[in-house]
Amino acid sequence: MDETHLLVERRSDRVIARLNRPERRNAIDRETIDALHALCAELESDPRTLVLAGSGGDFAAGADIAQLRARRADDARRGINATAFVRIRALPMPVIAALDGYALGGGAELAYAADIRIATPRLTIGNPEPNLAILAAAGATWRLREIVGEGLAAEMLLTGRQLTADEALAARLISGIHPPDELMAAAHAIADRIAVADPLAIQHTKTALRAPRDAHPAIDGELQAELFERPEKMQRMTEFLERTGRR
Repeated sequence: MDETHLLVERRSDRVIARLNRPERRNAIDRETIDALHALCAELESDPRTLVLAGSGGDFAAGADIAQLRARRADDARRGINATAFVRIRALPMPVIAALDGYALGGGAELAYAADIRIATPRLTIGNPEPNLAILAAAGATWRLREIVGEGLAAEMLLTGRQLTADEALAARLISGIHPPDELMAAAHAIADRIAVADPLAIQHTKTALRAPRDAHPAIDGELQAELFERPEKMQRMTEFLERTGRR
């Protein structure tokens, strides 16, 4: 893994990954994508919560335009950024995006792939790709619509409208706004709340959340059936009953 483009801190219950090209506002280049794939491989085999952040006051101001300019039709069909973001979305444990400054273009699409997004008041998020004669092809055309609704998604993608932190909160694109010096503490507080729960219950909850509507309620029953048979369920429920004075 290239840990110059992606700074990675590993803990027993979480991994913190910082995009690290502050001189380019963390523009996402091929090396960053390769590092994200390597990190995904690690988290697929050893599931932990992932906290994504940027360096130098920005999350990511977009894809690396110099590299993007050189790409051709075959590169588009390979979905270089899209495949990495799909993999991030599919990670077994939750992904938290801590957004500061610019989250534009590919940076916004990386944020959309997270399960939970929080931000600072400095956030500017959106997709200006048509101004560069391309479209937002790494997840925005379907994920943004699912998050904020078709009307706002269409306006953002067709006009290049960028949202402030307050607008993103009102649109439920982010779930909280925190001062810049408290952003990572807020992300860790969310990860802490996840960490006290049963890991497999969290993984199954994420699986159910991501399942298509027509998979419910069958998928919930199947996932719950597995959880019902585990000793962890008996232990945690027994501890709860004892703690609350019930049997």
